[in-house]
Amino acid sequence: MKIRVRLFAGVRERAGTPQLELDGVQRVADVWPRLGLGNEPPGLLYAVNKEYAKRDRTLEDGDEVAIIPPVSGGAFRVTPEPLSLDAVVAEVANDGAGAIVTFTGTVRRESRGRDVLHLDYEAYEEMAEAVIGGIADELLARYELRGVAIHHRVGRVGIGEASVVIAVSAPHRADALAACRVAIDTLKETVPLWKKEVYADGAEWIGRGS
Repeated sequence: MKIRVRLFAGVRERAGTPQLELDGVQRVADVWPRLGLGNEPPGLLYAVNKEYAKRDRTLEDGDEVAIIPPVSGGAFRVTPEPLSLDAVVAEVANDGAGAIVTFTGTVRRESRGRDVLHLDYEAYEEMAEAVIGGIADELLARYELRGVAIHHRVGRVGIGEASVVIAVSAPHRADALAACRVAIDTLKETVPLWKKEVYADGAEWIGRGS
């Protein structure tokens, strides 16, 4: 029995490859020990065939297992192209909306006492857009909304450029404000997106809640 393993961000760099095949792996929990990369880092999650999976899940021949490092935190688009706030606002515009609330996350020059040159974002793109869509479904069920749009950059993002833009429309401002805040907080905790901060003297992958 063979499975394919996909690796991202710091785990990919540690392994020196974005994917590999393993024979005879029976459960999700058996994947990391077979990689030969030392102790398992804290906070790893796993996805099987683009859905989050528990470690006791049994694997079948041909399964794809993605190892998800702690995530950093689009309709829903993950793109290498520059983001447009006007575009997400247009996606949620609705005659029944009395409020449109937006959030734009931008790259800052200084982070944790170090000068940042730029950020590099990486995503498990096939899964990221589906997870973002799931966030929107939960928001639409929880609040009285007319629309949700989330776009996120991948690749190199320069200082002052937008890395994520979100727009939420609702009949009333309270729901729009609350849903927009939940959207960015949930995105940073659940979507398989990672960022590397690049400095003049090195670089570092930043994880969950960054």
